[in-house]
Amino acid sequence: MRKLTPLPAERVIKALEKIGFVPVRQRGSHIILKNEAGTMIVVPNHAGEEIGRGLLMKIIKQAGITKEKFLELVEK
Repeated sequence: MRKLTPLPAERVIKALEKIGFVPVRQRGSHIILKNEAGTMIVVPNHAGEEIGRGLLMKIIKQAGITKEKFLELVEK
């Protein structure tokens, strides 16, 4: 079982785009992504900072995928 490590926002957004999420708007440094089902996910994009494990788990849960599936998407 692989460990979830902090990731830059760009990699998180790219992984979410692979499963159908598209950026719909941005408010300050927060990018809002939405899929066809209407699920919205907010990803903070602060320069030089990575998204921590706790927030990554919340994003994964909101996306409705498993941690393993998310890690696969990030590595592709």
